[in-house]
Amino acid sequence: MGRSDRPATTERRTLWIVLILNAGISAAFFLVGLASDSSALIANGVDNLSDALVYLLSLIALSRGAVWKTRVATVSGTMLLLFAIGILVDVGRRYLYGSEPIGSAMMAMSAIAAAVNYICLRLLQRLEKPDVALRAATTFSFNDFISNGGILVAGGLVLWLGGNWPDLIVGVLTAFVAIKGGIEILKDARAEADQRAEAAP
Repeated sequence: MGRSDRPATTERRTLWIVLILNAGISAAFFLVGLASDSSALIANGVDNLSDALVYLLSLIALSRGAVWKTRVATVSGTMLLLFAIGILVDVGRRYLYGSEPIGSAMMAMSAIAAAVNYICLRLLQRLEKPDVALRAATTFSFNDFISNGGILVAGGLVLWLGGNWPDLIVGVLTAFVAIKGGIEILKDARAEADQRAEAAP
């Protein structure tokens, strides 16, 4: 294997690892979220599922040109914004009709997910000179790690206070984090496209 092939091989292996981890943790989020009636857990399940799709697109982009990678980043940013809207709709529904989240389940799931997302984040941060698609993937993992901390706090408050509002607040905050990340990814993709346009003859 040539020296030039090694970075691509490392990136491909890393993306496969984070793809599998995110698919697994997404399924766990959905199962525990439904069982514990938690908006925050279900929201993060949707988030990790969208992450897994983005990692799959990034894997495909590794063998494509710069234009394709910019498109993947654009899709990633758009998905984050759509995901945020979905969270806000779910939070609104639970606010109107009520919910009874289980704080202990939220805390246990958030601790497991934080460990998984930390591994993913560290793996992605070790990649040298990541392209725009890989930078988008790193943003996703960072957002997940932050959201896990929010779920942990919300679970403790639910146990302490016996209400559902901490769960709903974390759902809203998760949506805002996703909106911020989505905008940053789209700006990065736009800047990359502009640089290519300026460099073109």
